[in-house]
Amino acid sequence: MTSTLLLVMSAYASTDQDLENRFANVQRLIETSSGAQRVQDSDSAEARARRQQARALLERADAARQRGDAAAARELLGEASRTMFDAVRLAGTPESLKTKHNDDFDARRRSLEALTTALQRISTEKGRGERFRTLLQELDTLVARAVQLRNGNQMDEGRALLDQAYDKAKRGVEQLRGGDTLVRSLNFASKEEEYHYEVDRNDTHRMLLEVLGKESDGGGQMARMTASFVDQATDLRSRAEGQARAGNYAAAVKTLEQSTQHLIRALRSSGIYIPG
Repeated sequence: MTSTLLLVMSAYASTDQDLENRFANVQRLIETSSGAQRVQDSDSAEARARRQQARALLERADAARQRGDAAAARELLGEASRTMFDAVRLAGTPESLKTKHNDDFDARRRSLEALTTALQRISTEKGRGERFRTLLQELDTLVARAVQLRNGNQMDEGRALLDQAYDKAKRGVEQLRGGDTLVRSLNFASKEEEYHYEVDRNDTHRMLLEVLGKESDGGGQMARMTASFVDQATDLRSRAEGQARAGNYAAAVKTLEQSTQHLIRALRSSGIYIPG
């Protein structure tokens, strides 16, 4: 009798340990595996959503495990594992991700070069080339460093430097165009204050479209698509101004945000990278 009891207890202990090991393996798959890193690095929203689903299933499996429902825990762990494998598949292969990241880096770099060319041209036209020479040299240094980082397999750091350089170049063009550099708090005292911020933001993107459009060689269908986005942005801007005149600043803010989003689409349809 004692021998039989010991065998049963041993079997239960083995089963519990198997479940613990299974839980740890699935948790590792979702959180720290190379597949998890691929999903994290991927631009696929669907892949990231599937990973979140896998996490939710893992939490449910843990709850079942804690209450002693081993059968339910195993079923949920299996579902979590399958869901995570789906996420990894949607994220793409490491080679395809590398290619995509390189293409993204090159797109950012081309847009920055176009903006830098515009900055150089406008500063010369306005007789302020000397004043902006230091900025242009700083931009060259940032780009060179970004390329070094990319070549050294530090892609995220390289892209961050390109975005930093892009922001500096954009602010330089804003200054040359007579606009104030947009350095403002995002904690607004009122909807009216937020509206005026959104007006400046909309103006900035219109300025970028005007300046970078001269450096872009897009034509045909691309040009028609860009024009369509600009027309929609203009209509939305007019609507927002009407809402503001009526005192409905909350609605005006939302409409202006939509207008600016159409300007961003216009820029991107022209092959111009816009951070964010």
